[in-house]
Amino acid sequence: MNVKSTYGNDEKRLFDQTIEGLVERARLTLKKQLTGFPHYADTKTGEWTTTEDGFWTGGFWPGVLWLSGHYSGDSSLWQAAEEWVERLEPRVDSDSVFRGFLFYFGCSVGADLAGSRKAETLALAAASSLYATFRPNIGLMPLGTAAEEAHTVGENETNIDSLSASLVLAWAAEKTGDDKFRDVAIRHALTNADFCVREDGSVCQSASFDNQTGKLIKTYTHKGYGPNSTWGRAQAWAMMSYAYLSALYPENREIRDYAEKVCGWWTQNVPDDGVAYWDFDAPQEADTPKDTSATSIACYALLTLATVLDDRETAQDYQRKARNTVKTLCRDYVVAAPGSTGTIPPAMLTRGCFDPMRGVAIEHELIWGDYFLLHCLGILTGRLSTNKPDE
Repeated sequence: MNVKSTYGNDEKRLFDQTIEGLVERARLTLKKQLTGFPHYADTKTGEWTTTEDGFWTGGFWPGVLWLSGHYSGDSSLWQAAEEWVERLEPRVDSDSVFRGFLFYFGCSVGADLAGSRKAETLALAAASSLYATFRPNIGLMPLGTAAEEAHTVGENETNIDSLSASLVLAWAAEKTGDDKFRDVAIRHALTNADFCVREDGSVCQSASFDNQTGKLIKTYTHKGYGPNSTWGRAQAWAMMSYAYLSALYPENREIRDYAEKVCGWWTQNVPDDGVAYWDFDAPQEADTPKDTSATSIACYALLTLATVLDDRETAQDYQRKARNTVKTLCRDYVVAAPGSTGTIPPAMLTRGCFDPMRGVAIEHELIWGDYFLLHCLGILTGRLSTNKPDE
């Protein structure tokens, strides 16, 4: 079932204008000739803080460029994406499971949307590299010694963010027809679900396990409000990943059950306006940060899962909630960015919350927030199909 692209004139205008503004923001960013990958930006100045090697977020920048070129028909944006993709090549074998973020959103998306051979080659290479780290006795790909932002890294740690690796492997299975990638993608996702998805459908970010037996030692949330809290972005990453895998493998009931579980928990616990606080257990006070990036990820998940749900009433409810939330983001959280490149003002998604525990980028534009809002808008306006996640 596809999301219908018919919508009211006011909503159509809002969605179309937001797409145009975010595309213009991408053009404006290119004109800055940044030496590093855009990471987060001060919404008062529009200036980006960058990362030299892409950190775990660098793939979202070429992802934004792939989507922007697709929506606008501007081939120069795809050319720029190609150039940034080449800068990811040194990360193909980096010892971090989070390179799944780099090579799915930076490369697999470009291979599908733009037919980029370079992006396809790098994504397949990353899939093979990730596959080689799989631990059959544990049932997952561990974080690795260089995993970014992990409280503890190494061979006996995992967290729900690592499901990005399953996206690359599942995509590689579709591209090559090699079932080994699919099998590892699914097993990695299911093992992480066993560790991190609680009985009620909420998600704990991280887990430690015995390196020989795979037995769970402890679970913890290292970036949230507390060790047992539900950090908004952890919940959203789980939603995105299980929804994506459900769309590829609708016959896999175990994956679908987890997707329905984590998505259902979100819809039951998110604030009335649909925009999540940075952590669901943080005190909900006037100055508690929201996180539009987690919210955009969650909307992508709801729109994706809705295409394969057997319960059509729930599917329509998820589509409606995602649409209304995207409308809220466009209306209340997207603002004109400083600087101008013409008649269309560049737009930025505000109030993304990166790392409040360290006081870093608490109310900023986040590059992955831009990506997921753009992707959701593509689905809702009919510019992207939802039969498969990136067609």
